[in-house]
Amino acid sequence: MKGLLYFFDMFEDRVRGRLSHYPIVYAVIGGVGTVLFWRGVWLTADYIFESLFACMPRVCSTINSLNIPWWDGPLSFLIGLVILLATGVFVSNFIGNEIIITGLRGEKKLTEKTEQEERFEVGAIKDIREEVRKIAEQLDDLDRVSSKPKK
Repeated sequence: MKGLLYFFDMFEDRVRGRLSHYPIVYAVIGGVGTVLFWRGVWLTADYIFESLFACMPRVCSTINSLNIPWWDGPLSFLIGLVILLATGVFVSNFIGNEIIITGLRGEKKLTEKTEQEERFEVGAIKDIREEVRKIAEQLDDLDRVSSKPKK
């Protein structure tokens, strides 16, 4: 199982590496994958819903009237899922990078943070910027001193 996961992880890295040089093509492929994924979810849900409530008049009309086979929804779902997983778009599209990063850091979601916690973080960032500015000034001073010609 580990070998299979490793293979697909490497495959995704190669696909992303190549597609990143062509952002418009990458976006189109990601968009097609997303549409196919949600089309599959929609059609499968419609098929299940219509199968469960087939006895109710005026409820079942969309799938049966279009003569779509039962496997069309799951097939669209699987094709979309493969495209999204292969391009590395699946997780970032449905979860988002920020949620993953905060989860890895063990932080709360932005909506769960209190105003006091947000102010503390903003203050900490301000302090870090000030410290970096001081270090940059000290490095400039050292550079000036070392670049003066010696007599």
